[in-house]
Amino acid sequence: MMGNMAESAFWIETEDWHTAGEPFRIVDKLPTGHLPDLPSVAQRRSHVIATPGHPLDELRKSLCHEPRGHADMYGGFITPPDDSGAHFGVLFWHKDGFSTACGHGTIALGYWAVSHDIVKVPECEGTVDVVVDVPSGRVLARVAVSHGKPVDADFINVTSFQLAKSVPVALSSNGINITLDLAFGGAVYAVLDAAQVGLTVERKNTSRFIQLGREIKASLGTKAHYDAYDCYGVIFFDEESDCRDNPNSISQRNVTIFADGQVDRSPCGSGTCARVAMLFAQGRIQPGCSKLLHSSIIGSRFEADIVSEAISPIEGFPACVPRVKGQANLVGRMKFFIDPDEMLFPGFLLR
Repeated sequence: MMGNMAESAFWIETEDWHTAGEPFRIVDKLPTGHLPDLPSVAQRRSHVIATPGHPLDELRKSLCHEPRGHADMYGGFITPPDDSGAHFGVLFWHKDGFSTACGHGTIALGYWAVSHDIVKVPECEGTVDVVVDVPSGRVLARVAVSHGKPVDADFINVTSFQLAKSVPVALSSNGINITLDLAFGGAVYAVLDAAQVGLTVERKNTSRFIQLGREIKASLGTKAHYDAYDCYGVIFFDEESDCRDNPNSISQRNVTIFADGQVDRSPCGSGTCARVAMLFAQGRIQPGCSKLLHSSIIGSRFEADIVSEAISPIEGFPACVPRVKGQANLVGRMKFFIDPDEMLFPGFLLR
């Protein structure tokens, strides 16, 4: 039996971070044969998704599902970049599969790259750019460094824009009709004021937000699809203040329910970019002169603004390149034993 285990089982090391409370488990060295031999991150993601039982998907489940993870776990597999213009690539993953974008993960990767000397770090004070290829394109973590240590990081995303306005959705659980907006920030998000469903963004309402997020995604179906992207998440927000209180900022609190009922503990990096794009379309945020203070359901915060305007692929809505500032923290370094002969392989979920 030990001989069989030696042939199929293996150890794998991870480094666990969190960004504003949301976990990010980094796997730097993948076992031989797990990563598809394809030229881009996007192609690798598509190949793994299209291949039932792919070893990389099995590894995702092993590291994300119980007993090594949990239903709200998140992480990324480090890959080669698409070309020499990036430092590395990453395949983002969660309990249901592989996502196209992840802002909080990109911030964590900026910290990780500085901590592991993957980029040249200023000796005293300064910033360093960590360029990362992700399935939705090329993104940037601009890390502020003081005496060799990261202080905070800006996640500079792909071009983001609103997709649709006032899309009607019937909620059978509430017996009401709502309207929501759709926006793209590296992934597609449905966005609505939490007051429409009679809720405020508080921890006590988390279970109800999960139920409603699932229901809204199911009700939208293909109406929320954009190009090759389906609806990744539903953002419920509370308006905390507006430009009348502070002409240079908008303050909102949100909870993002992504994938199949996962709750983002952070304000959601790519979701924050979608919110910025929508506020830009509404004329409430302008490049270089205003920002969004975006809080999460646990009270952690991102600051977001617009780097520049961009060419929009959607008629009637402007586009922008958003920037999200946040902080990441190292949680621990793990070494997991992965055994395909284990009775519960590749893991299980109770939610």
